[in-house]
Amino acid sequence: MSAEPIMEPIMEPVVPQVDPIDLLRAIEKASPMPIRPEYVEGTVIVPPQPDENHNDGAFELSFQFRTAGHRLVGMGNGYRATSKDGSTLGLLIPDFYVRRRKASELDESYRRANKGWYPADMLALVGEVTSSNHWTDTGPKFRTYAAAGVPVYVLIDRRSKTAHCYTDPILPGDDPTEAYYATDTKVTLGDPLPLPDPYPTLDTAPFLEN
Repeated sequence: MSAEPIMEPIMEPVVPQVDPIDLLRAIEKASPMPIRPEYVEGTVIVPPQPDENHNDGAFELSFQFRTAGHRLVGMGNGYRATSKDGSTLGLLIPDFYVRRRKASELDESYRRANKGWYPADMLALVGEVTSSNHWTDTGPKFRTYAAAGVPVYVLIDRRSKTAHCYTDPILPGDDPTEAYYATDTKVTLGDPLPLPDPYPTLDTAPFLEN
């Protein structure tokens, strides 16, 4: 069984007093075990350790993108989303993703300057697989990816046994917590999940528990 996620409110999201990147580094350094915290909507979140079904399924979806010819699919990198004023909106590590481009020299310079986080504008598609902290992927991450303008968000919701392809991100005003995706293509987990061109239809059967 996965442990419950650790959450620590650290600041007001609009006017942060401390650089979130430095806070995450301090938390990582202080942890007695390896962790990779994230930052969304003014809160540091340490995700629970993923189980076998989570990891196997996420890897399988990444493989489906690869076999469909998408070479810029990946797992494990962290991305920094920014607000209109350039401040940190989110520090996110998707379970899988498809990038718009290979990391350029400029992207690598950005990563060094931001202590390991690539710019979120590299992302063409992100995917998350829910764990015991399912509300993070269906709430704060959903809104933050939309606010950052990531075109496609694939969500495998193991709690509700549904799979979603969210498209058409909208930020109606200046508040990123009001951002959303206008279109939700939803199927029952185990059914094929259609994605917009040029992506393949995804087989979600690997997430069915035997």
